[in-house]
Amino acid sequence: MIEQNHTAVWDRCLAIIRDNIPEESFKTWFAPIKPISLEDSVLTLEVMSDFVREQIEANFLDLLGKVLRREIGPLASLVYKVRIANGGYISQKQGAGHGYTNREIAAPEAAADYNGNPYLIPGLRKLNIDPQLNPQYAMSNFIEGDCNRLARAAGETIAARPGRNSFNPLFIYGGPGLGKTHLSQAIGIAVKERFPDKQVLYVNANTFLNQYMWAASAARNNHDSNQISDFLRFYQLIDVLIIDDVQEFADKKGTQNAFFHIFNHLHQSGKQLVLTSDRPPVDLQGLDQRLLSRFKWGLSAELTVPSYETRLAILKAKALSEGVDVPEDILQLIARKVKTNIRELEGILFSLTANATFSKKEITMRMASELIDKIVEQHEVEISVSRIQSVVCNYFHITVDQFLSKTRKREIVQARQIAMYLSRSLTKTSLSSIGAQLGGKDHATVLHACNTVSDLMDTDRSFRNYVVDIEKQITSAE
Repeated sequence: MIEQNHTAVWDRCLAIIRDNIPEESFKTWFAPIKPISLEDSVLTLEVMSDFVREQIEANFLDLLGKVLRREIGPLASLVYKVRIANGGYISQKQGAGHGYTNREIAAPEAAADYNGNPYLIPGLRKLNIDPQLNPQYAMSNFIEGDCNRLARAAGETIAARPGRNSFNPLFIYGGPGLGKTHLSQAIGIAVKERFPDKQVLYVNANTFLNQYMWAASAARNNHDSNQISDFLRFYQLIDVLIIDDVQEFADKKGTQNAFFHIFNHLHQSGKQLVLTSDRPPVDLQGLDQRLLSRFKWGLSAELTVPSYETRLAILKAKALSEGVDVPEDILQLIARKVKTNIRELEGILFSLTANATFSKKEITMRMASELIDKIVEQHEVEISVSRIQSVVCNYFHITVDQFLSKTRKREIVQARQIAMYLSRSLTKTSLSSIGAQLGGKDHATVLHACNTVSDLMDTDRSFRNYVVDIEKQITSAE
């Protein structure tokens, strides 16, 4: 009869193992292991790191398999639980043991059917990775329009052939609330639906940053470089890696270096990368040129503000999915008035239905108009580079021709720099586009202008007042 006390079983296994390997190896690899449970011939052990697990598999798995079969029986199998502090590198599903992730191997005889070879050990069968995908972000819920058609088409191509397409990496950029997170997650969801065995992971850049910092801190404090190695190895096992908001890597040299190596490994291995940012690669600051050049390898696709027709389609789809009945003319009103981003568009719809529900009143045009006026009044003025140029010229009493000329007169140059600074601050226009519209300058000139104005605002109160006054005129109703 098999002893079901996991501690006693593991102690007997350790005694046999100790007699068959050098004492130093036993102390290093087996003595720290803790038995967790023994159920239905499955022994669960806790090991301290993924590195320990790899060393055991590489050097002692045959011995371990024989010992397990002797003590537990012919169907014995082993499950490792690799301790990961603070949630570690693999997100846990609810109900999973706190601080653990399951990693399962089979003992030799339990793997007898593996390609028909009873001695071919499959090793690590499956990483239990939660892809961190929200099913509400499915591609079917992503409304297509001119504002996103290229990015969506690229996403669908990736979903059909992840890693085997011309869009690697796919770099999706645009302002807040335009659907970057939705589309990037939709790609991951579509991949999992078509290829269930592929490892897909969505992670925000800030989460990635915190994970790296924890690993680096643990490695530094414990004098154990394996923490960094485990971090890199985990991400290098992903088939489709989605990193949201990569601009968060700015000025984080260690994180950038780690991601550089992960990017290279995945790209060279034919794995897929999907990245999002609030600006195109050319406008990203504080990032290593090695990374920026790789961001440009695939396709950069911009998400822009949706047209009226697309906004109306989004509202109709959202109302239908939420099961709320909103009159067509009210949806049209919202679509006309709310122009900035999709998140605000949906927020107005939710606020409107919530107000109607709590007040037990029908949704009326008046109710919608009052709510819109309260929430989006500040966005009534459409701010463009041309509007900023016009206001700046009027403020300094110069003509547009003077403004766009190649003159180096101080007052003209400064006016142009202020216009560039405000265009970057008040619009989502790229630096290259701002430069093209304001005198045919390149993005480096625009960046220099922005830095110059920012420095002057910090040191010159009068100059700061000029800029603030101009900004008020730009954002006020005409």
